[in-house]
Amino acid sequence: MALQLLIRMYNKSLLLPEIQEFIAKNLNNDLSIIALKKNPFQFIDFIEVLEQIQSKSKSMDKLNTWYKTKGILFPKKIAIEQTSSEQTALYKSNLVNGNRLIDLTGGFGVDCFYFSKKIKEVFHCEINEELSQIVAHNFNCLNVSNVKCINDDSFNVLTNLDLKYDWIYVDPSRRSDVKGKVFLLKDCLPDVSTNLEFYFNYTNNILIKTAPILDLTAGIKELDNVKEIHIIAINNEVKEILWVLQKGYNSVIIVRTINITKGTNEIFEYKLGNESYADFSLTKDYLYEPNAAIMKSGGFNEICIAYNLKKLSQHSHLYTNKEKIDFPGRVFKVLKNIPYSKKEIKENLENIKANITTRNFPETVEYIRKKWKIKDGGDLYCFFTTDINNNKIVLLCQKLN
Repeated sequence: MALQLLIRMYNKSLLLPEIQEFIAKNLNNDLSIIALKKNPFQFIDFIEVLEQIQSKSKSMDKLNTWYKTKGILFPKKIAIEQTSSEQTALYKSNLVNGNRLIDLTGGFGVDCFYFSKKIKEVFHCEINEELSQIVAHNFNCLNVSNVKCINDDSFNVLTNLDLKYDWIYVDPSRRSDVKGKVFLLKDCLPDVSTNLEFYFNYTNNILIKTAPILDLTAGIKELDNVKEIHIIAINNEVKEILWVLQKGYNSVIIVRTINITKGTNEIFEYKLGNESYADFSLTKDYLYEPNAAIMKSGGFNEICIAYNLKKLSQHSHLYTNKEKIDFPGRVFKVLKNIPYSKKEIKENLENIKANITTRNFPETVEYIRKKWKIKDGGDLYCFFTTDINNNKIVLLCQKLN
């Protein structure tokens, strides 16, 4: 089948000054109330205008470049929710190089925008015709000239263009018409695990984005030639897992974690499969809690060794030492180590205001708050956990960073 280029145009009326002004004025207003009002524009379906308001308002923080650029069109809300943020797209762009890249699941084009800054020629492949048209229009608004938008199935594009690429990028859809929301690669579209051999006919390097919930062990079982795994968190919330595949690679996998914050980027990496053993200790003066990206990576012993820390117990994933150090996560000064008994808790914690975390502990935060009448918030932090001797303890702490 020949490649289908852009045929049906998006609704140009959305770009009229009066409609753009209406959208801008209502970005912070309640959409449900706006929807009840009479359509002020008789020449366009009001739903299309409302969709622009909804999607643009969701883009303000996540996609600020698009939000502030004049003439940008926005797709339906789901496309905004599924697209990469600018922060994660920028990170991905630093993983690729060369002259030619193809994005097999182009979406709203955020990743392609950043790839275009590092790659001479980028192909944006999108099966949804309307979305493909919107992206092509937006690239003109953004003065991007080295991205070619193609509306077709990625299999057809690769076959018909028959080109060699320095990189293939794919972000499989995690929504199935049969199973609903899915996470295993074999259930996503396209099925990357099945198509790898086909993809490697056109490139030596593949970059895959997967959901944060995907288990690394499961991903490694489904994918061959994995060279690197990158876990990206923003403000301590894991957003993406990236898989770098190299044709024929069959050696040690590097796991790299990054937590992007306003102040700094916390980076930690290790080699997967190297045997490492943690030391254990009773609680000392300082407590360390790894950031979410490290927790997702499973590098619990590796972080312990790298920073010369001691673990409180095998399954708590909390660490301690006598001196304060710079650490990729939260650092606390331990004020009290309280045995978990009725008498001790009543004396030290009942009716106080504190933030509660449970690690390797049989009771939930909600149950603990209700049982001991601990109010939420404040400057104190309570870690309900288990020590090396399997004793239940509460660590009353002050957060240092």
